[in-house]
Amino acid sequence: MSEPFLDRLRQGPLLCDGAMGTVLYARAPESVMHGRCFDELVLTDPGLVQRIHGEYIAAGAQVIETNTFGANAAKLANYGLADQVRTINRRATQLAREAREIAGQPVFVAGAVGPTGAPNVGPAAADDTRLAALRATFRAQIEALIEGGADLLILETFSNPVELRQAVLAAREAGDLPIVAQMTFSEDGQSASGASPLESALALASLGVCALGGNCGIGPAGTLDAVNEMAAALRTLHDGDEIFLSAQPNAGLPVRVENRFLYVSTPPYFADYARRFADAGVRLIGGCCGTTPAHIAAMRAALADYLPDAQSSVWTAPSLAISRPADLAAVSPVAGESETPCTRLQAELAAGNFAVSIELDPPKGLNPTKILDGAAHLKRLGVQFINVADSPMARVRMSCLALARLLRDHLDLEPVIHFTTRDRNLMAIQSDLLGAHALGVHNILALTGDPLHAGNYPNLTGVWDVDSVGLIRILRGMNDGYDAAGAALGMPARFHIGAALNLNMEDALIDLDRERARRKLSGSPADSAAGAGDAGDIAYTHPHLTETELELRRLRHKLDAGARYIMTQPIYDLEPLERFRAAFGPVDVPIILGMIPLHSTKHAEYLHNEVPGITIPAEVRARMREAGERGREVGIQLAHDVIAAARDRGLIQGCYLMPSYGRYDLVGELAQELLRTARPPARSRA
Repeated sequence: MSEPFLDRLRQGPLLCDGAMGTVLYARAPESVMHGRCFDELVLTDPGLVQRIHGEYIAAGAQVIETNTFGANAAKLANYGLADQVRTINRRATQLAREAREIAGQPVFVAGAVGPTGAPNVGPAAADDTRLAALRATFRAQIEALIEGGADLLILETFSNPVELRQAVLAAREAGDLPIVAQMTFSEDGQSASGASPLESALALASLGVCALGGNCGIGPAGTLDAVNEMAAALRTLHDGDEIFLSAQPNAGLPVRVENRFLYVSTPPYFADYARRFADAGVRLIGGCCGTTPAHIAAMRAALADYLPDAQSSVWTAPSLAISRPADLAAVSPVAGESETPCTRLQAELAAGNFAVSIELDPPKGLNPTKILDGAAHLKRLGVQFINVADSPMARVRMSCLALARLLRDHLDLEPVIHFTTRDRNLMAIQSDLLGAHALGVHNILALTGDPLHAGNYPNLTGVWDVDSVGLIRILRGMNDGYDAAGAALGMPARFHIGAALNLNMEDALIDLDRERARRKLSGSPADSAAGAGDAGDIAYTHPHLTETELELRRLRHKLDAGARYIMTQPIYDLEPLERFRAAFGPVDVPIILGMIPLHSTKHAEYLHNEVPGITIPAEVRARMREAGERGREVGIQLAHDVIAAARDRGLIQGCYLMPSYGRYDLVGELAQELLRTARPPARSRA
């Protein structure tokens, strides 16, 4: 399976960020400068941590490390935080990922793991019980970093090969992320435990890490000597393993000035050594204690001639020809043609071809480069359609409509936008839909939207003049040439209207009066204008419906209102789909099955227990537990098997895949395989 970080290392040097602790020490308030845990700042001052990540990205860093160097149970116990390992590491990774997303740059997020500080871990005291406990400590931290969405792991500043070995083994047990393992050496060329760079390199190479090197302890000159010795050791191996070199030196040796330690190596000095590291074959180059965004900016400028040409591409894909959209006149509908296919998706489904789409979340910041980069990679794999979410989880993101147009303009990918009624009143809904149509964005998935209390503005008031059923009726009215008040639009619209379906239904009774109140439909002026919804009517006529019955009735209302395709929540076996088909009866529109490929047992448990609308069977979760470090491979295979079985039995006519943590490569490979093996479905409606 392709690994983007390794693919990128093969292309040439990659610039890592500099010190986190140094910058935090300089900027944190006096109250946290002494005796406080810097790792805890991801919870107590997350804005500060995220700003520092952003500054390193702006300086040119292509890899940023999470603020988790000391976030293992052994070190956190010194601050009474041993029970916060999962919370701190997950949050730290999320902050780094959010900083990347806001910057819009194709940056890798590395989960930083440092030593435990535990004494007596040398060979003489390393009995199996102590080693197992040490490995368990590392594994708890690493699992949380993986769960938070790290792209790779950097095990750094280890002075003892025995402890570093346990960290590597823990990483292997926890998952299959690329591992960078780094020892720290002193000026005499040895680690504190007496290990030389040569001995360290040979020991690490046998563990199957993807990169090894040195960090901290000494400045650039001494680190270069150590890395050269490591490189010589690797040249003696003949087992064919591909191992890269890494170097993240301190900004020289610290000088104590007025109870503070200052580092003397300047950014220009680091810039000179960045070139020397690159000439020596080092592929991951960065800084450690004492380095700042200024050092990284100087290093980025110095490495300009060494970096690969395709700077914006995380995925190893050549540039694509840019396709411009047609003139507006060409996409404007003509009266009387509303029943002919108006989008490529509609045409594919009408022709009986199996449609595959990938869902992308718009960026949280101003720069869409990373999203477009991922979409370009997906297009190279044969993907034609992109689902664009509408501020999912009620968190502020770039307009789904804006990103949809960028996908059309730059990549000629056809978007399916998720359009919610949560944030828009009846006027804004129609205004945005008119704009979407003018821009050639015609595939609309009608949604009510996630509740605001789940997002980052929990005190806002949702609008919900209409729910998803009302939105479908508005779209259908526009396709007939009229707005919600009955005013003519001048010509019929050509929206391809989709509806959502939750297949993970239960037979528990629903308090429908509460449901009606929750949807805020009682007395809504939109009830008469657009026929907003059905929850209120159901509450009065059917006071004792189960969740299953309510979902089926709502789907019937959506289809009657004008939905022409269905997109479902993810399922992980066929039983929910078969149960739905048996209960609902014939379905006269295509069903497009949703799927989030599982990454690990932690991922499976999180989706099952914490994400509404997703149920993962016990046997599937058991299989993910048994998969161990093969979690991603097994998760992809499970997703493929469910989709292929449903497709081959004619239960679905397409699927849309939702990547976790921005791993477009994984869902892209699955999409490519599904497209390769697709054949016209049986089109069963039973």
